[in-house]
Amino acid sequence: MRKKERALAIIQRLKKEYPDAGCTLDYDHAWKLLVSVRLAAQCTDARVNVVVEDLYAEYPDVDALAEASPEEIEAIVKPCGLGKSKARDISACMKILRDEYGGKVPEDFDKLLKLPGVGRKSANLIMGDVFGKPAIVTDTHCIRLTNRMGLVDGIKEPKKVEMALWKIIPPEEGSDFCHRLVYHGREVCTARTKPFCDKCCLADVCKKVGVK
Repeated sequence: MRKKERALAIIQRLKKEYPDAGCTLDYDHAWKLLVSVRLAAQCTDARVNVVVEDLYAEYPDVDALAEASPEEIEAIVKPCGLGKSKARDISACMKILRDEYGGKVPEDFDKLLKLPGVGRKSANLIMGDVFGKPAIVTDTHCIRLTNRMGLVDGIKEPKKVEMALWKIIPPEEGSDFCHRLVYHGREVCTARTKPFCDKCCLADVCKKVGVK
């Protein structure tokens, strides 16, 4: 089975298994997703969802958060870890949104990448979830699972995985596919334990690359 053929089969199986899969970070405005995805680095989405409630209660919009000092932001987001650097990036990012984009998140991948603390993974998440554009979010689940499944061959660098997947994943499927990989990676194709291959909906199309 060729990679593109395997990819299409996996996409269809995961659609049936996780029909309602979506972003597990809570947000109702684009700027809030930008904040949450920065806080989610080396932190669980569940914890981020709790912490941002206090952050937005204190600073309810872009202008308010832009006016806050990094130290004030850090005092609230510290439970997410790496508080100093995350607070610094959030502060700088909100100032740019306020001063250059009228408080809006730019609908342009390259402009997103220029925002403090925003890398390709975050920019793709914003493009896919907020703007409905083609996107591939290469988080740890995506990298682990696509290697195991045989969609990429021993590639660990996020950008290289992303580039390889663009060649075999239909653009309109990329964003939802990556969300479903998160669900599947948490429930079945796990990282900290041996994968539950016996109950996997992909067992017959997965190459099981790298599985011990």
